Amino acid sequence: MRLDDTIAAYVDQVIRPAATAMAAGRGPRPDEVVREAAEWGLAGLLIPRTHGGAGATHLEFAGFIEAVARVCASSAVILDVHLSVGSEPLLLFGTDEQLRRTLPRLASGEWTGAFALTEAGSGSDAAALATRADRDGDGYRLTGSKAFITNCGAAGVYLVMARTGPGTRGITAFIVDADSPGLQAGEPLHKMGLAGSWTGELILDGVPVGASNRLGEEGMGFRVAMAALDSGRVGISAQAVGIAQGCVDDVVSHRAGLDGRTDETLLADIHSRVVASRLLTRQAAQLADAGMPLTREAAIAKLYATDTCVAAAHAAVELCAPDSAGRDHPVATRMRDAKASQIYEGTNQVQRLVIARALLLD
Repeated sequence: MRLDDTIAAYVDQVIRPAATAMAAGRGPRPDEVVREAAEWGLAGLLIPRTHGGAGATHLEFAGFIEAVARVCASSAVILDVHLSVGSEPLLLFGTDEQLRRTLPRLASGEWTGAFALTEAGSGSDAAALATRADRDGDGYRLTGSKAFITNCGAAGVYLVMARTGPGTRGITAFIVDADSPGLQAGEPLHKMGLAGSWTGELILDGVPVGASNRLGEEGMGFRVAMAALDSGRVGISAQAVGIAQGCVDDVVSHRAGLDGRTDETLLADIHSRVVASRLLTRQAAQLADAGMPLTREAAIAKLYATDTCVAAAHAAVELCAPDSAGRDHPVATRMRDAKASQIYEGTNQVQRLVIARALLLD
């Protein structure tokens, strides 16, 4: 079966039946979502076939996340984090031994991946993180806490950024098994949207990590994190496109309630922005596939697609009124889900700084 056909069948048979429960926070656990995707050969989409994955392109990955988000944004962010920032840094920086040990478990769904960078006191300033990695014999002990970690409490492995020295060159990346002593996941937060996705605090109380679990050389963690975020922004852009396309779908289904030319003009404007967002996302994905720099293009895609996502949700609520006033109406759910896309994987204020500085440095 072609990948597109597999994705379409998976979304129709697995994601769609659970979407309402996921939106209410009563759906499958994130690790169950990943395991079910693995049964369809989709949990290791970006992982090479030699390590049990599908060997797909970033362009195909973006299409997958968009297709899932069009039906269920919670499932999309679970899978996006697992596939991109939860797995891809291993591909970019892992040793052969680390790849053999981790990638098959991620591709098979045995492990769900998570990425632990953000802290309550650093937020958008990733270089200000305070979690420490202190030398302990041949290894390290990690002490600190991470905030707003997607898949927290359901992940089998965390990619953790911790400080081994001052400044951006004093950050190191580590592969941390979820069952490591001293590691504890807090209860999932009660969020405005994305209720089916677990987001929480990760506490590290002297967690022992061997040197063999260091990802890249000591002091390379900031580079690891920034590379992960470039790729991750492709996934978040695709998620935003999917949510926005779902809004357009809902409005079209509500066509009998549209009130003349003004409503039709708003629908046309939103549809046009969704199409543009999809093209920007695909452009960034193609750069990733070509191994070319994509920081600016990924930031542009993320900025435009997520702003479009929120605008589409607002428009859909307006165009589907008064039915959309109900909490369980599809566009009401999409509106609650949409806002997070402007915040995670770097806020849109940060994306504007990334774009402007890239232009000024050219």
